[in-house]
Amino acid sequence: MKRTKVVDALKALPQRGSGEGADICVKGWVRSKRGSKGIFFIALNDGSTIKNIQIVGDDAKFPEETVKRITTGACLCVEGKLVESPAAGQASEIQATAIEILGDCDNTYPLQKKGASWEYLRTVAHLRPRTNTFGAILRIRHNMAMAIHTYFHEHGYFYFHTPLITASDCEGAGNMFQVTTKNLYDLKKDEQGKILYNDDFFGEQTSLTVSGQLEGELGATALGAIYTFGPTFRAENSNTPRHLAEFWMIEPEVAFLDQEELMDLEEDFIKYCVRWALDNCKDDLEFLNKMIDKSLIERLEGVLKETFVRLPYTEGINILQEAVRNGKKFEFPCNWGDDLASEHERYLVEEHFKKPVIMTDYPRSFKSFYMKQNQETPDGGSVGYKGAVAPGPTMQGTDVLFPSIGEIIGGSVREESYDKLLAEVERREMDMTHLWWYLDTRKYGSCPHAGFGLGFERLILFVTGMQNIRDVIPFPRTPGNAQF
Repeated sequence: MKRTKVVDALKALPQRGSGEGADICVKGWVRSKRGSKGIFFIALNDGSTIKNIQIVGDDAKFPEETVKRITTGACLCVEGKLVESPAAGQASEIQATAIEILGDCDNTYPLQKKGASWEYLRTVAHLRPRTNTFGAILRIRHNMAMAIHTYFHEHGYFYFHTPLITASDCEGAGNMFQVTTKNLYDLKKDEQGKILYNDDFFGEQTSLTVSGQLEGELGATALGAIYTFGPTFRAENSNTPRHLAEFWMIEPEVAFLDQEELMDLEEDFIKYCVRWALDNCKDDLEFLNKMIDKSLIERLEGVLKETFVRLPYTEGINILQEAVRNGKKFEFPCNWGDDLASEHERYLVEEHFKKPVIMTDYPRSFKSFYMKQNQETPDGGSVGYKGAVAPGPTMQGTDVLFPSIGEIIGGSVREESYDKLLAEVERREMDMTHLWWYLDTRKYGSCPHAGFGLGFERLILFVTGMQNIRDVIPFPRTPGNAQF
């Protein structure tokens, strides 16, 4: 008999009062089993839905050894009749006529106990997708990926594949994983002690990418509007609930886009993804709302209702300093020129405005070299978004700040002028040996353009209500951990 997925079996409700049900075959893993007065009940799940389907069997109709082997975690093939269920909370069940054990599961199964901690479940990441919570997270993760591709396709963007192995550092921080075929115990070095790479696979030092943005800009200057969606890597020794060494990034780049239009894109895109989750992940969201975060659905619906605040950095600093004067305690300083900490971002979003915020026009001191600089004033300050005057040079950054998360999107208008970009590179004393091609684009038909980066896992954190980024990716890569 052809297999029916549990999600479809639950939809194929038997007609009330129809008597004998339809023949059906389901396959999946045992979530629980109980017995009463010669009848056993199995909750079976195949991962297609958060909901289990109940299997009802008569002990007398099955070999004792078969019934004994039906344990939590075992894999079964069940044939039977799909009938109306007399039990509360479920519309149908399967009265089993045949059960085949496809895979036994003994009493060492790590998911036997309920209420296991998140830390414990990370040690069994090869099995945790079978739990209700992680099944829900992974189905939502799939749906968010579908939402992203659908949004950009419907809006005329082209999916652009940027390299994972690169000789350039987009962020300039140097926290990159090296890629080499060299024997690390016998490295060739020059007279100054520097490693020679002329005998390496690529003939030069290469690393795993931290971002596809710079290559994405090349695509935008040819195709008009592109997006990347792939893995990126950061060799940062950050043991926090918001950082991974390997994560996925979505990075659109668009020609002829200004700062106002970029913020429109950021807001529209994030709302589209949230709306997709509410429309397509109802059962999983309801489960997470009940078990993980009781305000989850309300918060997601709130994002759709609100217009995001657009806040120049200078005004944001004024708000934070006013809060300090009124008794608010922050762990980190919030003076003009400081990079905002998560506590500052969350205060603005969750306590002051109580809605998402797009912060603009950050100080040049801690933003990337490729960002477009605002118009400078005679006294050394600058005039940015909506005429906001800052005491120092600022860049046209546009970061989206969300409740519970802090920064979820980092974007900016890119500097299109060759002379200005080169001046910024020289001011920072950057080595552009491997980025000559990036400067080249400003000499050959340069155009205004802008884009942003969205950490996929941070989006999943927000949509699921989870608190640790290690729990929204199947196999997290963090300092000291590359298991599974």
